[in-house]
Amino acid sequence: MTITESRKRFDDNGYDRHKIFLYKEDFNKFIKALTEAVDYVKTDLMPDFDFDAFNHEYNDAEGNEGPVSADAEQEVSKVVDEPVASPVAAPVPPADNGAHEEVDKW
Repeated sequence: MTITESRKRFDDNGYDRHKIFLYKEDFNKFIKALTEAVDYVKTDLMPDFDFDAFNHEYNDAEGNEGPVSADAEQEVSKVVDEPVASPVAAPVPPADNGAHEEVDKW
C-alpha cells in the first residue's frame, strides 16, 4: 500500500510528493503504532477535545450524512441476495507519450 501526500507548489507548476510505502508484513505493526499515537493525542495532548463530534457515518443509500440509529444499523446489516452486475472496465485513454502529464520519477 502506498500513502501519498501531494501539495501543489505555488512557485511553479509542479507538486511536492511524499510517499509512505507500507508492506503487508508490516500492517499489524503499523496499525499498532498508529493506534498508540492517536490514543496518546486523544488522552494526553487533547483530553478535553470532543473527537466524536467529527464522526461521519452514512445512514442511507443516497449517502446522506448523519448519526446512524440502531434501527438503521440493523437494516444495513441485512443482506439481500440479488445478483450484482460485474464491473465494467473503464476505457483506456490513448497514449500521448506523457507530453501533457508530469511523470512521477520516485
